[in-house]
Amino acid sequence: MKKFTPSSAIILILGALLGTATLARAGDLAVGLNVGTEAGPGGHLQGSFRDFAAELPLTARFSLGYHSTDAGDPYAARHVFINDNTNGTPEDSARYYQARFDLVFPLTRLGPQRIYLFGGPRWASYKAEFVYVGGNEDFEVRTSPWGMGLGVETYFAVKPGTDFVLQVGLDHFQSDTLDGHDTAYTPDGDHINPRDGYDYDSADEAVNQPRTEFMLMMGLQMKL
Repeated sequence: MKKFTPSSAIILILGALLGTATLARAGDLAVGLNVGTEAGPGGHLQGSFRDFAAELPLTARFSLGYHSTDAGDPYAARHVFINDNTNGTPEDSARYYQARFDLVFPLTRLGPQRIYLFGGPRWASYKAEFVYVGGNEDFEVRTSPWGMGLGVETYFAVKPGTDFVLQVGLDHFQSDTLDGHDTAYTPDGDHINPRDGYDYDSADEAVNQPRTEFMLMMGLQMKL
């Protein structure tokens, strides 16, 4: 089965945006950029259509995100994916891309502010890189989990057609295959070339892939 890649996510979201734009006769298009943190600093580019469904106060929103994050425990990752050597000075980095879809609708008011609830599916493409300087070893660990997210947001008018946005949310990603070097660990135990004494739980503990993540973002949204 072909893996879902960041380029696939971009094509999917652009296609969904085009399809929604075609169907949304009374909807309003807006684009935005949010920055903040979710397992690390990053940002989201998004496009949304307001009131696209007749008689329902719903907004459909599609987003692409990028975050840098912690890679995990480099020594544990080396043991799980390569061998039990401990030589070399570890250097590591990690990042992940996101594709997100949300339905947004009015929830309540807090004084003059309208609070909106949003939620929907998520997909992430995570990569951690481990280099052992002086140890002559380096490798990557990858995973591409699906998940779901839920949160609330509010808007502050900056000028006509432009709003400042605050978002707070929680995303949860399901366990997925962790693939590194010549080894892969799967949640169902169908591993490929596993190291002796290690399993999916060992890999999960060694690598800091997206799991349950708190999100805090802010940015600008402009109506087109």
